[in-house]
Amino acid sequence: MTTLYGIPNCDTVKKARTWLTAHGVDHQFHDFKKQGVPAEALDRWLAAAGWETIINRKGNTWRQLDAATQAGVSDAASARTVALANPSVIKRPVVQWNDGAITVGFIASDWQTRI
Repeated sequence: MTTLYGIPNCDTVKKARTWLTAHGVDHQFHDFKKQGVPAEALDRWLAAAGWETIINRKGNTWRQLDAATQAGVSDAASARTVALANPSVIKRPVVQWNDGAITVGFIASDWQTRI
């Protein structure tokens, strides 16, 4: 089953969930706020998409991190540590599709090719 990871009040996550439902894609939602970030899934995302894609360095959560923490994110291991401690720093949504592919963010035209 397709799993969409994110935060329920994120506008992009809302759009993505609506899109999946409208296109008949059976999926489950994993709420970072309630369920946390699964470490093993984060490892898959980092391997598939790279830490530069996974970490949202334009968002509010990133900007609220102290300069030392921001400067310390320089590879997958350091990104993993920050993401586990601050789930909102992860770019949303992260989707693990039925075939195991990982996508980050929501671009409807890209998703159309997956269904």
